[in-house]
Amino acid sequence: MSETHNREALLERLMVNVPYLTFMGFEFEAEGDTLNAKMPYRSELIGNPSVPALHGGTIAAFLEVTAFMTLGWSRIWLGDGGRSAEGEVWPSIPKTIDLTIDYMRSGKPQDTFAKARITRAGRRFATVHATAWQGEPDRPIADAMCHFLMPRRDA
Repeated sequence: MSETHNREALLERLMVNVPYLTFMGFEFEAEGDTLNAKMPYRSELIGNPSVPALHGGTIAAFLEVTAFMTLGWSRIWLGDGGRSAEGEVWPSIPKTIDLTIDYMRSGKPQDTFAKARITRAGRRFATVHATAWQGEPDRPIADAMCHFLMPRRDA
């Protein structure tokens, strides 16, 4: 099985086994070695209807999930962790230690995009920086710095 096929299979497994991704409508697409994320606009995502602006929690969740998925996409943490309801082996997953969000401007009622980059990936911890934008990537609406506790290799 090719590396690209393995990555696509992992992405598919993550999308199926993490129901929150489907609930929120997050979409992920590979472009070479980069994972692009999209949060399609829905009226339920509005936090302040008088502006209107996206709820800060949806932006934070989108950035955290983009960072998490980028770790998986980069194959930083693959190991046996357990089995799904269907009996397939499911890798142990990183746990969020902390998440810092910098909001730069209001999220408008439109699709939001994000990318993440791994700035440190060790045996125990990983640090991932994620950026969200609408329209122009060089005008972000929010940045996130995420720290993850990596699963033990023998877990």
